[in-house]
Amino acid sequence: MLDRYLLLDTLRASRISRMPVNPVLREAATPTGHLLYFLLLAGGLLFTFGSLWYDVHASGGELRPNLSLLVLATALLIALGFEFINGFHDTANAVATVIYTNAMRPQWAVGWSGLWNLLGVLFSSGAVAFGIVTLLPLDLLLHLDSNDGLAMIFALLVSAILWNLGTWWLGLPVSSSHTLIGSIVGVGLAHGAMAGVIGLGGSALAQLLKVGYALLLSPLIGFAGAALLLLGMRLAVRQRALFLAPEGRKPPPLGIRALLILTCTGVSFAHGSNDGQKGIGLIMLILAALLPLGFAINHGQSADEIRQLLDLTRQAEAQLQRLATVDAPADPQQVLLDYERGGQLQPQVLPALAAQMHEVGDRLERRVAGEPLPEEEVLALRNGLYLSVETIRQLDRTEQLFDPNAWSTLQAVREHSLRTVQFIPSWVKVAVAMALGLGTLVGWRRIVTTVGEGIGKEPLTYAQGASAQLMAMLTIGAADHFGLPVSTTQVLSSGVAGTMTANGSGLQWHTIRNMLLAWVLTLPAAIGLAAGLYWLLRALI
Repeated sequence: MLDRYLLLDTLRASRISRMPVNPVLREAATPTGHLLYFLLLAGGLLFTFGSLWYDVHASGGELRPNLSLLVLATALLIALGFEFINGFHDTANAVATVIYTNAMRPQWAVGWSGLWNLLGVLFSSGAVAFGIVTLLPLDLLLHLDSNDGLAMIFALLVSAILWNLGTWWLGLPVSSSHTLIGSIVGVGLAHGAMAGVIGLGGSALAQLLKVGYALLLSPLIGFAGAALLLLGMRLAVRQRALFLAPEGRKPPPLGIRALLILTCTGVSFAHGSNDGQKGIGLIMLILAALLPLGFAINHGQSADEIRQLLDLTRQAEAQLQRLATVDAPADPQQVLLDYERGGQLQPQVLPALAAQMHEVGDRLERRVAGEPLPEEEVLALRNGLYLSVETIRQLDRTEQLFDPNAWSTLQAVREHSLRTVQFIPSWVKVAVAMALGLGTLVGWRRIVTTVGEGIGKEPLTYAQGASAQLMAMLTIGAADHFGLPVSTTQVLSSGVAGTMTANGSGLQWHTIRNMLLAWVLTLPAAIGLAAGLYWLLRALI
């Protein structure tokens, strides 16, 4: 009954109540379905925290019932909650056309999409996950275990969840990527302002511009690409049924049905491999902050890999000392942080980096010798490697200062260091994928209604659904290959709008205006929410 009321609210909000509502959108879950859902939810939580307990004990740590454990559990549940709500918005887009066109029943469509989301997350490279992380201020990333680090994590997660819930309630398919990135920028700006620094700088600003271009261009690519695909289908395919809207519960012809299921599969896989990584990056931040002994560095590396990184850091240290023109500063870490923030290469930067390499090498030597590092030393090793990586990234613009041998050594240090600090346990990927799928089961109706009946003045046809989904699959897959976070929602919604335009169906401008307004407001709203929450939490913690 509640689902029916929510559906009617959505139809009124987008002014599509005059159109015939597909019967499948009126289906309600059965008691058996509710029971199965809660069993899956309980099983997912049991799997997540059981895997966490196993990894912690395998690394020599221990989970004790205290305030730290409560903070850890709360942070993980909020991070998984973000991905759960992401399922309302983004994963629902992956199943929108197959559900609306009756190619698959909702229960099967959501389950099938969840499976391919899971596979997409499991086979993802991790580049998007850690690309998102680099948007955060470097000094906060180096102090994850501090009160500032905890305030950062909770502020960006809660603000992203609040905006996603609000727009879902209105039935507006907005970008979870935009929301999360806005929250990260808000935290960064608030943190800088409280330290007397206005704006973003260094690698965070460069990464933000890179991400911004991807999020700006991807909807345009989705719109134009889907429109061209539909026009190409009209020229190449003579099967009239492909260009008809679904009737009642009648499934489409077999060939069309296979095409729609194939594109749904591709979008789900691409979505898992891109959007799922955003939650993964946040969860790894939480684990590194609260359980550094088990998750600050990769304990799955072999002794040979650790020894190779040690040799490289010693070589880099010697080469940097040879190039240095001044003595090492008293506080090398602060010098490197100032360089990363301001971008001005001062004479003390190279000796500071050499000193940082020396500290990293000392800790790696103890690790090679099999000496167990205490928690604070593990976190210090992770911070030293991370700071070295970001400094070398900043030095990319000054490659001409180094001879080929020194430059290749620095790049090798950077590559091997990333393998040590950027890793993803399999159970984290599975937990995020399950959160995405379970979220879709709850909230798919609102977004499917908007995509299927709220964008165009005429109902979505089979060809339009296939064109929009195929373009979304290709765009998101390409973005994942290049490590760029894009929005499944924006690409697919833009693709549907493109097919409506190409088909001459016309657009419902009330819905389009609402969507565009939500897209425009997402970044500033998320920035403001996150900045305010960060300031509040800094005052309270």
